Amino acid sequence: MGSLQRMNRLLSSIVDSCNCIIDPQLPADDLLMKYQYISDFFIALAYFSIPVELIYFVKKSAVFPYRWVLVQFGAFIVLCGATHLINLWTFNMHTRNVAVVMTTAKVLTALVSCITALMLVHIIPDLLSVKTRELFLKKKAAQLDREMGFFRTQEETGRHVRMLTHEIRSTLDRHTILKTTLVELGRTLALEECALWMPTRAGLELQLSYTLHHQNPVGLTVPIQLPVINQVFGTNRAVKVSPNSPVARLRPTGKYMPGEVVAVRVPLLHLSNFQINDWPELSTKRYALMVLMLPSDSARQWHVHELELVEVVADQVAVALSHAAILEESMRARDLLMDQNVALDLARREAEMAVRARNDFLAVMNHEMRTPMHAIIALSSLLQETDLTAEQRLMVETILKSSNLLATLINDVLDLSRLEDGSLQLDIDTFSLHALFREVLNLIKPIASVKKLFVTLSLSSDLPEYVIGDEKRLMQILLNVVGNAVKFSKEGSVSISAFVAKSDSLRDPRAPEFFAVPSENHIYLRVQVKDTGIGISPQDIPNLFSKFTQSQPPATTNSGGTGLGLAICKRFVNLMEGHIWIESEGLGKGSTAIFIIKLGIAGRANESKLPFVAKLPANHMQMTFQGLKVLVMDDNGVSRMVTKGLLTHLGCDVTTVGSRDECLRVVTQEHKVVFMDVSMPSVDCYEVAVVIHERFGKRHGRPLIVALTGNTDRVTKENCMRVGMDGVILKPVSVDKMRSVLSELLEHGVVLES
Repeated sequence: MGSLQRMNRLLSSIVDSCNCIIDPQLPADDLLMKYQYISDFFIALAYFSIPVELIYFVKKSAVFPYRWVLVQFGAFIVLCGATHLINLWTFNMHTRNVAVVMTTAKVLTALVSCITALMLVHIIPDLLSVKTRELFLKKKAAQLDREMGFFRTQEETGRHVRMLTHEIRSTLDRHTILKTTLVELGRTLALEECALWMPTRAGLELQLSYTLHHQNPVGLTVPIQLPVINQVFGTNRAVKVSPNSPVARLRPTGKYMPGEVVAVRVPLLHLSNFQINDWPELSTKRYALMVLMLPSDSARQWHVHELELVEVVADQVAVALSHAAILEESMRARDLLMDQNVALDLARREAEMAVRARNDFLAVMNHEMRTPMHAIIALSSLLQETDLTAEQRLMVETILKSSNLLATLINDVLDLSRLEDGSLQLDIDTFSLHALFREVLNLIKPIASVKKLFVTLSLSSDLPEYVIGDEKRLMQILLNVVGNAVKFSKEGSVSISAFVAKSDSLRDPRAPEFFAVPSENHIYLRVQVKDTGIGISPQDIPNLFSKFTQSQPPATTNSGGTGLGLAICKRFVNLMEGHIWIESEGLGKGSTAIFIIKLGIAGRANESKLPFVAKLPANHMQMTFQGLKVLVMDDNGVSRMVTKGLLTHLGCDVTTVGSRDECLRVVTQEHKVVFMDVSMPSVDCYEVAVVIHERFGKRHGRPLIVALTGNTDRVTKENCMRVGMDGVILKPVSVDKMRSVLSELLEHGVVLES
């Protein structure tokens, strides 16, 4: 206000001065001259002030690019001011010098004016382009400022995301993950409330599961088909929702306007694969709902980078939940596997204990059963060779037949037990295949002749004489199969045929698991036993190879048998990499038993591991061994007495002992054969054999040592051979068997077959 008053007073004084100079009483021409005089004065004053201002501008503006133009313009202004100033002297009488000065000033002013005008024509476009560039640069600067702000926002969002991700993934417990997510989002975004709605097991509702400030009780539910929920679930972006929607009414009402609310879906990935406790078992993808609320007492709004942060965090939570689900499932699977391993280990130990108990039981029962069977069969066979009436002989033969059946049952049970636990191994050796078939035929013919059955044997010309395999098991298979054919045939015939199976006959559609691979080192032997017996019903054929199963009709159940024969045969055939089956057209139409086994090819007879010994001729069955000194060691008095009776019946001079010390004290070089029971619990018979070897040295100077045993396992035989025994005989022993053993011992010095 003070400066304005001073300006008014200055103008008033100037006007008063002008009024003093201008006299209103002057003539009109003079008055005009006076006004021009005053105007020139003020024009000159104004012109002289402009250069001063330009000089000040040039000094202060260090970056102006046209300083020479300003200097030129300043000169023009000065000359104009000088012209108007000199013109003051021209209103009165003036000298020629004033006119010359005036003319010079005007000429210079005109010249500088033209030059300045030309320069302005040149520099105005440049000035305009500079202005354009200035505007462009301003726009670019503003754009760069926006981009820098966006980058800073992105960097800040990324930092928050990394921080939140680190916090979320610092644990693999899903409850901790979800709670940490709400806490970190609330702290980062300064939220008033943050909540998570999870789908229920039925998948029809959303249940309030987690909240930031616990303003509402957990457990509230809303229908999952609400429009606002469908809107959020329909996109992977964060969606602004009404603060009054059911999922957002989580804070108490107040006098302030509620803050903005956004909601975002959280994928629950493949829950059906994880089956996590109380989560729904759904095959399709389902979502949880995360609701975030800004404070009510502020005008704050959601920014784009904040929404992006929420979307990224929702994805990270989904990934972390899937990892947690996988971990929970793997831990549950690990615990289940550990429980299963513990159960399996317990079952294994129990099975091992059961196997050991069974083996111990079988070993004891084998010995205990064979000892009385040895007595029954031996004494019955001795009684059979005495003078008996027809009725007595029938009774003795019945006793022997029943005893042999019981002995067969014992052998079958033990063989089946070892087959099932895998402890039975084949005794591979070279043997005569033709001789084996002839022996089976000789054993079967007497039984078939009683029933008036005609038995034939047909051996193919390409069947090799010597093969490599388990002769004993093959004979057992043949005797079982042929014996069944004879047993269940009342009349007619039984035919046995054997030939080398060709490639086209190795396939059987009923046994796809059987896969034969021919080679030059082995053959596949095919044996067919055909009978004209009672036949087999087709529905009974699959059960024939089961244990303790007999398929014959009730009328034939008196023909004997245990139902173990074919079951054992099948296991023996499997051990020989073969296959066995039975064909029949029905009851009363006979049947055909067929089996294929794998045998090695022996080039010559002397290639066998042990020399092949032909069966003893018939006259050996009538041999006696008068004066042959034999020593028997057995701790069982009955068994000792029975064995002595068999040997005495054959003419031997028998000495019996019941202990190790007594045996070693009694045995001399005069004893040609020593029979010892290797199953005595209190005596190490193997040690006795070693001592006898050491005492008598060379083989021809010592007695032949033969083991009597009830154990049929391979280990017993190997132990006997290891300590130098000359043979192993399996109880029970009949007169004929003892005669055969002694004959073989005296002829070959070894018992090759027990």
